[in-house]
Formats: sequence, structure tokens, C-alpha cells
Amino acid sequence: MKKIFSTAVILVFSLLLPVVLMAQNEEMFYRAAGSPENPKIQTSWNKYYTNQGIADLCKKLVKAYPGLVTMETAGKSYQGRDIIVLTITDRQTGKPEQKPGFWIDGNIHSVELQGSEMALYTAWYLCEMYNDNAFIKQLLKDKTFYIAPTINPDAREYFTSVGLPPRSGLVPTDNDRDGLFDEDGFDDLNNDKNINQMRRKNPHGDYKVDPKNPRRLIHVEPGEKGEYEFLGPEGIDNDGDGLVNEDGPGGYDGNRDWGFNWQPEYIQGGAGKYPFSLPENNAVRDFVMKHRNITGAQSFHNYGGMILRGPSLKEGGAEIYTDEDEEVINSIGKKGELILPGYKLLTLWKDLYPVFGGELDWWYGAMGCFVYSNELWNSYLMFYDTTKNDPYEFDKLLLFEDAFIPWQKVSHPVYGEIEVGGFGKNFGRLHPGFMLETDAHRNAAFCIYNAFQSPKLEITDVKVRKIPGGLQEVTATIENTRMLPTHSGNNLKFKIDPPDYISLEGGTVIAGMIVEDKDNNINREQKKNPGRLEIRNIPGYSHVDVKWIVKGSGNYAIKAESVKGGVTSFKVL
Repeated sequence: MKKIFSTAVILVFSLLLPVVLMAQNEEMFYRAAGSPENPKIQTSWNKYYTNQGIADLCKKLVKAYPGLVTMETAGKSYQGRDIIVLTITDRQTGKPEQKPGFWIDGNIHSVELQGSEMALYTAWYLCEMYNDNAFIKQLLKDKTFYIAPTINPDAREYFTSVGLPPRSGLVPTDNDRDGLFDEDGFDDLNNDKNINQMRRKNPHGDYKVDPKNPRRLIHVEPGEKGEYEFLGPEGIDNDGDGLVNEDGPGGYDGNRDWGFNWQPEYIQGGAGKYPFSLPENNAVRDFVMKHRNITGAQSFHNYGGMILRGPSLKEGGAEIYTDEDEEVINSIGKKGELILPGYKLLTLWKDLYPVFGGELDWWYGAMGCFVYSNELWNSYLMFYDTTKNDPYEFDKLLLFEDAFIPWQKVSHPVYGEIEVGGFGKNFGRLHPGFMLETDAHRNAAFCIYNAFQSPKLEITDVKVRKIPGGLQEVTATIENTRMLPTHSGNNLKFKIDPPDYISLEGGTVIAGMIVEDKDNNINREQKKNPGRLEIRNIPGYSHVDVKWIVKGSGNYAIKAESVKGGVTSFKVL
């Protein structure tokens, strides 16, 4: 009897233990403003995810939020890895493709890892805040997010496991044009999974040890004897041609391969053989072509603290930003400067350099979307001061010299005894861990602001009145209550998407018209298919008035359909 009683006590205690622990956990924290109170997915944003980590987090989001998140593969990378895309929206309020969509991608360039963390944080934050924050809840009722954490998973794998790859993916490329592919890349001489700098003692060198900081080499003064020379990144001459590291893995530029304003290699280095020659870009293109509801896009890069906007060329095909589009793109970009301290809104060709075949121009030129490319991290963020940006000082005072790999002697087959060291691959272009979440949240907020400003159509001021001849007149106003139009200027010029449609169901439509001047009763009649009026565009913060003459009485339903503006309806009972 005593044994049965003891077993029962243990069973009850084991059942109550999770509840007790949960109550204890709830008592141990106090919610901070702007953060999820009790996230279902406990994660950390002070480190970088491997490909396996990205997939794991995405699967956890799908499992924890089945009504908000789905996960699919847009396609395969060159080495066969999945290019993951998360679709995030409240499915109870409509199909994802019938809401304005916003695209986010990162890590197109291999060494620009943190774009993936910015994208992942956005996905995690939207899900975790959905139940706690009224703004986020309404946002996901109205909009759809398509988030691809990395569109270069091969090179991410290389970076996080083997060493430092080039900017490209890992499609073999003959960079030195000797008929061989990827035969002479970087070599990790001290086996620390970093590719650092090589230096060698040389009294005729151009550098000496900084007397204030022995980790740093500084230029000698004219006429002054040197102590060291730099020999470049770690490596040896693997193919015996007298050059070091001249043909490593890949070697092209994934952001010069897009099928808009593309130019061949002799004009635009890194362009590849032809537009969309890379499987990763092909996968993104095909996914986007099937999701024409996408109104805006954000591509994350590094480095420089920039909110880059198009066009990428002074003269080309993407420079046709209309005055209306200019106003929208600059207004959102300027708001981004407020959201992201230290970041500046810049026009690519004018403030940085021209780009042929870039993703940014493809989004605007070919897809008619409003797009930005944020260059993440900049030296201002070290001490929040443009005049104080010494990485050695930052590493010493805030990272306690954790980012610097001490100089180590190694034997080189050609250079003899050399030293290998310097800043690790996880510092310089990449955020330090403690600063990663702050910038991720700010960049997520910029994306959320972008998505919020995509079109939102509302049917208002619906009226039905009897007119002579046993007819009825039905009038309505269709408002766009956000900044973005349903069609960009480029979209209108090249008819990328069909027009918007406003339709009336119920009764027999005798005439349908667009009201051009309500006060003076000036209307433009659509004689063909009058029950479904074609609207060329509904600009941001504007409206369209429509009118139908209907035979018969009964219940009417008005429906507004826009590829990029979403679908909404209104029933007249």
C-alpha cells in the first residue's frame, strides 16, 4: 500500500513539475518594451547561424506557428542545398498571394553573413510578437512576408566551416584563364579555420610595429627603415604559376548575374556567362515570378551603413523612376535613416558605383517593385562617433582582444619563415555578437515599415439609390490608405502587371463607369464588360470613385482586385 501511495505521489509531482517550473520562469522575468514577453522559440541573436542552424530555426517557427508560417524550397544551390523561403502571414484573413507581399533576402555574397541574421530575426520577431502586439497582428492580417535567409548556402557553408571564400558562390570558375578551375585558392597555414594576413620580417619593408599597439603595423616615414612586409592573405602557389591565391573557389559575383541591364564580363567583372547563369539566382527569379503580389523587396549586404536605392546606372533601363516613385522611395529611405542611426540613404550609381545586372535593378525594372539594398555595419557603430573608428581600440575596449588572432610563426614553402595573424574572419565586415541583435531589430523595423506602406485597399462610401426606369445606381469609393501605389511607374510603362479591377456582382449591370469629377458628374464609361471596371493604377494616399447602373434589386457585392494591392470586398445587404 505504501509503495502504491509513493508511486502516486511521484506521478502527481511529475505532472505538476512543468507547471511549477513555468510559474517560476514567469516570475523570473519582466517584459521589456518592444520584445516578445515569452517567446516560444528560445534563441540567441549574438551569434551567426550555420546552414543547419538556419534550417532548424525555420522548422521550429513552422512548428510553433502553423497558422502563420510555411516553409518551402525555392530551388537548389549549385552544390544541392535548399534555398529556404518562409512565407509569413495570418492565413485566417486571406490567401498569402491575395495580400501585398514583401520579400527579404540576405547573404548573396559569401562574406556578408549577417544578412541572414537580419532576415531570420525579422521572421522570428513577426511570429513571436503576433499575439502580444496589435500593430504586428494587424500587419500580418494585411500583408505577406517572403523571407529567404540565405540565397548563397554553399558559400555560407564554406565560410562557417572551411575558411574564407570569395564573394561568390561555389560554381567553379577559371579566374586566371589557364584552363583549370579553382586550383589555387587560400590555404589555412596554421589550421585555425581563418584566412589571415601573412607578414614577413624585412628591413626594406614598408611597415613597422606601432609603438603604441604592438598588434598593429603602420607605414614607415619616408627614409625610415622598415621592419615588415605584407604578403597578402594566407596561401601558397598551388598550381606553380608564380601567383598565390589567384584562382580560388568560385570567383564571380552573384549580384551581377540578374537579367536586367546585364553586361558581359569585359564590361562588368563577375557577370558570368549570361544573365541568370547561376542556379541560386534562377531559383529566386522563379519563386518571385510565381508570387507577383510582392510590392517591395529588401536585400541585405555589408559593409558601410548604407540604405542603397536605385538606379544602379546613370543611363540604362532602370533609371526611369517617375517623380511619384522618387517621392515614395526617398520618403521611405529617409525614414530608414531615422530608424537606422549611422546609415545613409544613397543612390547606387551616383553615390557608390555603377552596377550592371544587379538584383536591385531587376526588382524595380523587371518586377515593378520598390526595393532597397542595405549595407550592414559601419565604423560609426563602434563608438557612435564618426571621428572615432579605430578597430584595434574597439577590439581592446569592448571585445577584450577577442577579435584579433595573435601573430604566429609558420613556415612557408616559398617565403620561408613568416607570421600569420590579424583580425579574424568574424570581425571587420561582420557585427560583433553583442551588437548583432540591436542592428537586426532596427533593420527588421525598416522592413516592417516598408511592408506597412505597401498598398491597402478599402471599399468605402457605398451607396445605392433608385433611379427612373426601374434601375438602381450603385456608387463606391476605393481608397489606397498607404504610401505605395498599386503600380510603380516602371510597372505602368511596361505593363508588368495587369490593371486593378473593381467589380460588382448582383443584378444585371447596364453601365459601369469611373467617376472623374464627382461634383460635375463627369464619368468615363467602360462599355466592354461594365461589371468589371479596369483601373490603371491607384496611387498611394488616393482614391478612385466608381459607379454602376444596375437592373433589378437585391444584394450587391463589390470586389477590388489588385495583383500588388491585394483583394478586398464589401457586401451591400
